[in-house]
Amino acid sequence: MRRSIILLAAVSAIGLSTPALAAPGDPVKIGDGVTLDPIIDLRIRYEGVDQDNALQDADAITARLRAGAELKADGFFVLVEGEGTLAIGTDYNDTIPGNGVEPYSVVADPDNVELNRAAIGYMKGGNGITVGRQRIILDNSRWVGNVGWRQNEQTFDAVRAQGKIGPVTLDATYSNSQRTIFGVDSPREHMDGDLILLNGGIDMKPFKIKGFAYLLDYDAGQPFNSLPFSSQTYGGLVTGSIPLGKSFKLEIVASYARQSDYGANPTNYSADYFAGELGASVAGFSLKAGYEELGSDHGIAAVQTPLATLHAFNGWADLFLTTPASGLRDYYVSAGKGFKLKALPGLNAMVVYHKFEADFGGADYGDEIDAQVGFKLGGIGLLAKYAHYNADSFSVDTDKFWLQAEIKY
Repeated sequence: MRRSIILLAAVSAIGLSTPALAAPGDPVKIGDGVTLDPIIDLRIRYEGVDQDNALQDADAITARLRAGAELKADGFFVLVEGEGTLAIGTDYNDTIPGNGVEPYSVVADPDNVELNRAAIGYMKGGNGITVGRQRIILDNSRWVGNVGWRQNEQTFDAVRAQGKIGPVTLDATYSNSQRTIFGVDSPREHMDGDLILLNGGIDMKPFKIKGFAYLLDYDAGQPFNSLPFSSQTYGGLVTGSIPLGKSFKLEIVASYARQSDYGANPTNYSADYFAGELGASVAGFSLKAGYEELGSDHGIAAVQTPLATLHAFNGWADLFLTTPASGLRDYYVSAGKGFKLKALPGLNAMVVYHKFEADFGGADYGDEIDAQVGFKLGGIGLLAKYAHYNADSFSVDTDKFWLQAEIKY
């Protein structure tokens, strides 16, 4: 009963607090070729966590607001954006050590106010440079992303150059600080070092071929020991979409990478990454089946992806944010469907099933089923989402439920 009241309060709060923002804004022309684009992104969310351990169930209601503006003039731009997260309820472990020993399960959305982005640069026709604190999302976010699911976004203090020559794209970034999701009061607020992100590809229709090199050399002596995540990763990604008739489309994803220790990482290891996915779009249904392997070097260490948008991979329950030393094999299938209903515009639903195993030793970790449904009311996007992880030899049974409302322009 208590949880139902919390959910109703979350829906009521978003419905009462956002009507004035429902109309999307357009860039405002303030001069000849000069525009000012306001940034507003408001999200309120309930997250409940129930785990089969000694921890108490978590009930978290949080509100996140990003606000700022981008000034553009003939390809040149200046962007500033602040971000604040407010915990409306405190019955959850927000990961901040200063709060004392937490009896609750983790919801990694602490109270936080910070400068999310502040950058200047030039971008025209896919060519340009960005300097400052910025959002970086490469390919499908498997290696580098913004962790957009959490309330506090991951950004980078970096210099990024991008180029496009016909079908060829080039992308090079140097970053000296990864600004994490954990907020300004956390010892993990930022992970500093020398981060070099190189990505390039060619569009050979119907396939796109990418190559990448990610060199992460974290500094020693930080409050959070990030040295075990120092690594060098070299690999490639192939994606393609092949129409096979008026209502059928085949989608292909294949990737391989080799990762090894780098910089001051105290562990000497090397391991392989594999991913393959086949998808089909049939009469409005999206069907996928895939396999992903984050390999292990004989149980010593495994492939890690510390810059990734991890929630998008290996189950929404987030049990594998750090890859176990024995590695991970993830077999998964999914089905999704969009519906055309005037009363519920944008209505969509998805179900995903995962089977998890160890790469080294082959232990059965467990399995997971995820489901979500989303739609829009006016300018408000609504989402209900559920994850159930059934543990075998890794972690514990875990249930997570989310109810979210968001409006942005």
